Amino acid sequence: MTLAFAQSSRAEQSFNPMEQTIGGIHAALKSRKTTCVAVIQSYLARIDAYDQKGPVLNSIQNVNPQALDEAAAVDRQLAAGAPLKKLSCIPTVVKDQIETKFLPTTYGSVLFKTFQSERNAAVVDRLLDAGAIIVGKTNLGEFAAGGSGSAFGDCHNAYNPLYYASGSSCGTGVAIAANFAVIGIGEDTAGSLRGPASHGSLYGLRPTTGLISLYGVMPQAPTRDTLGPISRTVEDAAIVMDVIAGYDKRDARTARAVGNVPKTYTTALGSKSIAGLRFGIIRSPLTNGTDTAAADYMEIRGMVTKTAEGLKQAGASIVDNVESPGLLQLVLAANYGGETEDATDLYLAQLKNPPFTTWASIVVDPRITPSRQSIKNNLGQHPKTDPKFAEAMRVRNELRDLILQVMAENELDGLIYAPFDRAPPKLPGQTAGSNRLMSTFIGFPSIVVPAGLNSEGLPIGVEIMSRPWTEALLLHTAYAYDKLAKPRVVPSTVPPL
Repeated sequence: MTLAFAQSSRAEQSFNPMEQTIGGIHAALKSRKTTCVAVIQSYLARIDAYDQKGPVLNSIQNVNPQALDEAAAVDRQLAAGAPLKKLSCIPTVVKDQIETKFLPTTYGSVLFKTFQSERNAAVVDRLLDAGAIIVGKTNLGEFAAGGSGSAFGDCHNAYNPLYYASGSSCGTGVAIAANFAVIGIGEDTAGSLRGPASHGSLYGLRPTTGLISLYGVMPQAPTRDTLGPISRTVEDAAIVMDVIAGYDKRDARTARAVGNVPKTYTTALGSKSIAGLRFGIIRSPLTNGTDTAAADYMEIRGMVTKTAEGLKQAGASIVDNVESPGLLQLVLAANYGGETEDATDLYLAQLKNPPFTTWASIVVDPRITPSRQSIKNNLGQHPKTDPKFAEAMRVRNELRDLILQVMAENELDGLIYAPFDRAPPKLPGQTAGSNRLMSTFIGFPSIVVPAGLNSEGLPIGVEIMSRPWTEALLLHTAYAYDKLAKPRVVPSTVPPL
């Protein structure tokens, strides 16, 4: 990664990017306390100082060389009297699973390290149309799995670079945690944006499947894939949702969203009280092999309790231990990993001059990082003809009905649980005990909120899931919790410059 940026004046250098928000930057621009060039300069300086130097977080794969020119254009527009757009001058990062025609799209793999798409993904165009400045493309687990790829290596946790940052949207999570940008876009198939949010003291929203267009995004499992925001504040997540949510004719799945997108998600943030809402806690693991006697398991369960108490103080009612017998078995039986080959081949056929044109040719290449060699096991599985896929879809419907029944019988608005049963491990390990698959299998929205730091000084998150199209309710809940608990902790490894 190479950074090249112009020297700024002393006044511009005084801009403080730490823990800034969309509203804060816009207020500073309106009052002329800063310029857009100064804003973008300050984030590029942090990337330069901390991402490849200092703690070596390795979150940014490629920096946008036009970012300062784009910032200067914003300053000229504002000087001419143009109004601010929703994301004007907001430093943004996107997971490099998402196509951009102005930066390489690598998918975290050395096989595509220099690949340049000729189109932008739908979400990129929506961000740019809203005024965002994409300062860089972020590191990810190779082909959207894990936390390491052959193109750029491991992501490193912003709170301790020796530890795992979760995957596969690890670079986006690390970049937002470390104040390399204000907002980020992750992708979530099996928890890939909620994991980095949990490991980064951040808010990570997985929307209802079909709410966000996936045009221009390499697929993993089309029945589960979605994009979503990762941010330091709930308000910023809501503003991003206003920009990226809704129907796109190039992605038929988004037709489900018609009639389910509010005029603005920010109206859900109007009250700090969530009186009248009711949430149930799931205590039992949602994956096999969890050591329920482990110290970190017990510590995380205590942090779930603390988060639930915070929701209670904000006005919600809490019902403990609402899980139903058979829940774990349904979650396990709902898994099907055979969608990738067909979906990827169809996707690659849409690209102009990709270095590889089939999934089969990709997965046999020895340059793929060893942690991704298991993807060969999915070759030859085709959902349209595979009985295992049909059975998994049947089980997902049964799981969906069970969750809705549990919520109905307990009069619940949402469910609370730990996204992970275990603490982040040291690299090159991956966090064990993931409970994030439940929402992906049934397509329900969920949000991870910060729960504080564990005894090792690493962030732990708690997940809240609700019914389809209830993103506004989840944002409202997270907002009330945030204002009361103030759970976000800034990493000490990347202080102000």
